[in-house]
Amino acid sequence: MKLLVVGGAGYIGSHTVRQLRAAGHEVVVLDNLSSGHAQAVPPGVPLVQADLLDVDAVKETLKAHQFDAVIHFAALIEVGESMRAPARYYRNNVVGSLNLLQAIVETRKVPLVFSSTAAVYGTTDAVPIPEDAPLRPESVYGETKLMTERMIHAFHVAHGLPYTVLRYFNVCGAAPTADIGEAHPNKTHLIELAALTALGQREKMMIFGEDYPTPDGTCIRDYVHVQDLADAHVLAVEALHAGQHVAATYNVGLGRGFSVREVLDAVDAVTGTPLTRETAPRRAGDPPRLVADASRIVAELGFAPRFTDLRDIVQTAWDWHRTHPHGFQE
Repeated sequence: MKLLVVGGAGYIGSHTVRQLRAAGHEVVVLDNLSSGHAQAVPPGVPLVQADLLDVDAVKETLKAHQFDAVIHFAALIEVGESMRAPARYYRNNVVGSLNLLQAIVETRKVPLVFSSTAAVYGTTDAVPIPEDAPLRPESVYGETKLMTERMIHAFHVAHGLPYTVLRYFNVCGAAPTADIGEAHPNKTHLIELAALTALGQREKMMIFGEDYPTPDGTCIRDYVHVQDLADAHVLAVEALHAGQHVAATYNVGLGRGFSVREVLDAVDAVTGTPLTRETAPRRAGDPPRLVADASRIVAELGFAPRFTDLRDIVQTAWDWHRTHPHGFQE
């Protein structure tokens, strides 16, 4: 297949581009490089530097190639920022996605795989969380992802657009080769923050709440390795191309969780540097457990995560951050 990967210079997108190429597919990347990095795009992969808000550029890219499918990663992802700057998130995530959808149906109606998030569920009592759990996002970020999911379904109903939505849980880790990894401008992910603390770039790790109804009192989250997530995209786009389904939504996670304390202990063990920790009160909106029910993607697409041991996951992240302490800037 020939595939357009929108946001393919970003963290998850770049790992997916690599896995798509390993599976024998031809890839073109479209990315505005606002948070992605040209260095993360493999040599030989065309990079179109354009923004989804530039609908003409999107249409021109689609017209210039005979794509068999599109994978859409491009989005702003910071929950806190989305609450402070909602207009930016609605414009980028919703209007940008609408432009992409319109361009697809007007130029070459091909299947779409969309990068969504467990944030569409909000706080839920379901453990693990199935795909049919109530959708009650509690942030502008989560709302923009849910709005995009609904737009995609509307285009499916109106125009017959085939699609797959993948709802991620906590993405982490890096390529085992340690040449690409997480390099967001704003650092918010636990394992990344812990690795940077071990490198001395941060003073300490904060634990927000140690009185949750969990075995060690700290929050439990489902951590899915970025390379396993990339493999899920390969499975999803290949299933769409083969006509196995025309409209599907899947959770992507391990189906089990690790606590904040377990993650920090694993970082201590892998790095050999005990992290300075400080406990603070709970943060509003942090549920005790968020774990995926990933049985649907396992049963229907054959998803089989390879990174299931927490120390193995942390080791890949540490190898990346240790060799690239400032991301792609070196």
